[in-house]
Amino acid sequence: MTSTLRYFTIIIIVLFSSHSKAQTTGNFIKASIGYGSSSSYYIEDYGSQEEVDVMGGGLYLQGEYIIGLKSWFSIRPYAGAIFESVDKNQNIQNQPQYKVTTNAFLMGGKVRFCAPIPWVAPFIEGGIGTSIGKFETFTPNVNFNKSDVLLHIPFSIGLAIGRHNNFEIGISGYFHPAAKQSTGVFAVGYTFPLD
Repeated sequence: MTSTLRYFTIIIIVLFSSHSKAQTTGNFIKASIGYGSSSSYYIEDYGSQEEVDVMGGGLYLQGEYIIGLKSWFSIRPYAGAIFESVDKNQNIQNQPQYKVTTNAFLMGGKVRFCAPIPWVAPFIEGGIGTSIGKFETFTPNVNFNKSDVLLHIPFSIGLAIGRHNNFEIGISGYFHPAAKQSTGVFAVGYTFPLD
């Protein structure tokens, strides 16, 4: 059974890759799925940073419309969502329930700089966006609990892999300054050519 599944997977990958184009220029759609985890930060008056080890985690989904202008540069409007919760067993006896969660719809735009290398192409992305949803940051120094529209700053690094760089693995960060929290994401994605 295991060898049959392995051969079936290889056949599917070969069929998909034969219809793919190299990601140089043109238009593409990318779909990503992953795991997101939010944590709080608090900047004191003296510039030092105190971190609280209270995190929420959950599902991350995102879609991007890719406008490939050069083999090494693209513009990427995106829309996505993140759904997080906190482990209910985090309670410390006689202490409040600290938590950091994000349950929001994300949209914005970013740019990517990528080494145009077949098989393994490292990339870096940055941009600006908006998050619409519920944000909770409850720590010893922060008490933020709002359903709101907040600015976020996305940043990503990763690898586009495969003969045509259609598969991706990466780490992303979404920084929400108003809520004093950031969300780290580990995701995998696949890019579909439109041209």
